[in-house]
Order: sequence, then C-alpha cells, then structure tokens
Amino acid sequence: MSPEAIRKFWSLIEETQTNILLTLDNDALVNWLSRQLRREEFLKMVDTSDLNAYISARLPLIRDLAQERLAYQSHSSG
Repeated sequence: MSPEAIRKFWSLIEETQTNILLTLDNDALVNWLSRQLRREEFLKMVDTSDLNAYISARLPLIRDLAQERLAYQSHSSG
C-alpha cells in the first residue's frame, strides 16, 4: 500500500470508537474497516484483497492500540 493509503488507514483507526475496535470479531472488524474506507473512495488507491490482508495482519496491533486508548481514558477520567 502507498504511504498515503497507510496514513488514511491509521487515521481511521484513531478516529474509530474504541468499543468498535474491541468488540467486533476479527472478520467483522476487517469488514467494518473496509466499508468505512470504501466510503472515502479509499479503494481507488488500494485493491480490496490487499486492503483486507493489510488489516488482518495488523489486527493484534489495532486491538492493542484500542486497549491502550481505553486504559488511558479510564485512567484520565478516574
């Protein structure tokens, strides 16, 4: 994927509610993220199968980031 596509993808991860990133199962999360990116005409830059493979390979990192965000939010508000 191009650097621009990667930046857009990780921006989406940052903007996505933590509960979505943590509660959806792997397949549902890949599909949900793909749908969000399609709405932004992201897939003109990236093939769908390449995008799904990229997301799938990074699910552990995505979930770790969401867990950290959740822990930070809990710590900050408490």
